[in-house]
Amino acid sequence: MSARRLLLLGPPGVGKGTQALRLARELSVPQISTGDMLRDAVARKSEVGKCAKNAMEQGELVADAIVIRVARERLTQDDACAGFILDGFPRTHEQARALDEMLGELGTPLERCVAITAEEGVLVERLLERAKTEGRSDDNEATIRNRMQVYHEETAPLASYYSEQGLLRDVDGTGSIEEVADRIQGALQ
Repeated sequence: MSARRLLLLGPPGVGKGTQALRLARELSVPQISTGDMLRDAVARKSEVGKCAKNAMEQGELVADAIVIRVARERLTQDDACAGFILDGFPRTHEQARALDEMLGELGTPLERCVAITAEEGVLVERLLERAKTEGRSDDNEATIRNRMQVYHEETAPLASYYSEQGLLRDVDGTGSIEEVADRIQGALQ
């Protein structure tokens, strides 16, 4: 596997976080999850957290300016120079354009976008189970359904954006963690 600057794209519950952690360990690069960073900011009641909290609780996307600021801070840290796995960013065209600009300034362009897919019913069940096991208050059925709709409207179109750049590889996200990981490995070759 030669690509070390990767973006995992896919709907909520498809396994982006799980696969990003695996890839980060294998490649010795950081997983950069804006969702994790925003949840941490909410828990710490930071300025960014206060701005993000309401949108997250409603299943809406956090404002682009806030997410871009958090991502920029993280991507400029030393450990991201050798590569990174982006998980949950970008989620809109504005964020994607900001990411391209940011990575251009840093001299570290994105090398591959892996779009992980699965049927929505499977994803809703996964997220409801995660809500039980992890106690995630942002994972109730109404919020999950709204997040799915927002994903289809705002984020799914990014597949075309990255396809036009020749970076996109589609991967089936159903099956075991290992099966999906094998498919991702194939997509990175």
